[in-house]
Amino acid sequence: MGEMGCKSGKKTIFAKTYLKRMDTLLKETINESVNRRYPEMDTESRQLLAQIAIRKDMEKGEILLKEGQVSQHFVIVGKGMVRQFYYKNGKDVTEHFSYEGDIVICIESVLKQEPTRLMVEALEAGTIYLIPADKLLKLSRASWEVNMFYRKMLEYSLIVSQVKADSWRFEAARERYLHLLKNQPEVIQRAPLAHIASYLLMTPETLSRVRAGAL
Repeated sequence: MGEMGCKSGKKTIFAKTYLKRMDTLLKETINESVNRRYPEMDTESRQLLAQIAIRKDMEKGEILLKEGQVSQHFVIVGKGMVRQFYYKNGKDVTEHFSYEGDIVICIESVLKQEPTRLMVEALEAGTIYLIPADKLLKLSRASWEVNMFYRKMLEYSLIVSQVKADSWRFEAARERYLHLLKNQPEVIQRAPLAHIASYLLMTPETLSRVRAGAL
């Protein structure tokens, strides 16, 4: 009985410690994400967001959203890295990289509730938090603070997409690489080179020459 009681006590302590760590990660993730977009957001509204967040642990290589599915969530990355990508003429093209504190949005699919052509893949094992779109919209109607965060989140997403599109249009290969290195060094350090190359609209060979300073 004593040994069983000891084992049971250890399990209870482990469970409490695990939950504490999980809650800490959620709190840190919400704060990191909010502070990038709407730092004035009050504590109560941050807690409202945390209450509707659904934790999902992901494995490296896991497809989190498949082509043809309808996106139902805004995704906040707690730990790890993911990418959005699509296929064009049979080739895998990376659209975005996201890591700790970033929000992943298949914006057309989640807002129009239509099947997506974008897919989401976990590049690393880690944890994401799913924010159900319907619950977030409901909160945004009830809370001015959440409404402002929702607006800032969409604005941020649109600006990032525009900056990327302008980079593709107007910058040479080396400029695109240096822009990524300056603004998202985590991508250079953590993402596979093949995915970085497709994101920059280069072949892996061109990226290697750029990295070596040949261009």
